[in-house]
Amino acid sequence: MKVSITIPAHNESKRIKRTLETYACFFAQKKIEHEFIVVLNGCTDDTCKIVQEIQKKSPTVRIIDLQEAGKGLAVITGFRDALKRENDLIGFVDADMATQPKYFYELIEKIDDANGIIASRYMKESQIFPPRPGTKEWGRILLFNPLVQLLFGLRYADFQCGAKLFKRHVIEDIADQLTIPHWAFDVELLYQCKKNDFKIKEVPTVWHDQDHSKFSTRAGLHMIVSLFPMRFSRAKK
Repeated sequence: MKVSITIPAHNESKRIKRTLETYACFFAQKKIEHEFIVVLNGCTDDTCKIVQEIQKKSPTVRIIDLQEAGKGLAVITGFRDALKRENDLIGFVDADMATQPKYFYELIEKIDDANGIIASRYMKESQIFPPRPGTKEWGRILLFNPLVQLLFGLRYADFQCGAKLFKRHVIEDIADQLTIPHWAFDVELLYQCKKNDFKIKEVPTVWHDQDHSKFSTRAGLHMIVSLFPMRFSRAKK
């Protein structure tokens, strides 16, 4: 079994070294054939230089340097690159290591007969450190999740967690249908899985919130607004 993990990285010079070295060490110990596709998107710092230094020591690290920023764009690019080689499982994880490698590895262990598996921060057994105040969650609980359920018929506790894994044939079937370059990408990804009748399992995870999050209130509002053209442009096709 070979696992391909895309890591989207936008100005991650302070965090990418620790993430890559920790993940590479963990997967080497597990003796699972793997690759990490670091997709730099719109970086203006030293992220590329740092990843190149790590790549010299770790042949499992691949680099794609995009001039345009966007998490969705980065993940889509990584998925399509992974399909150029023989991989059994294809997924992605955030660059800040909010998902530690042992919890991403749980996705591999638990995928079983499902077509894909997504980590969830909001299931009953999930844990978030440090605990979030309830006021920080109002947008997701009252607006985003109900809207996604209404527009797309998707019913998951957590659409946006940055740890997802799929069997190769899923990505082969939907890669060309993925077009959203920014934060709403996860919804489009899960919607395409639904349209193709793929079974996607949601499992609780342990999440460690990191400082300097790239996600802002403005990004959240943009993500919500982008749901409407995504849904109704798809309905015409």
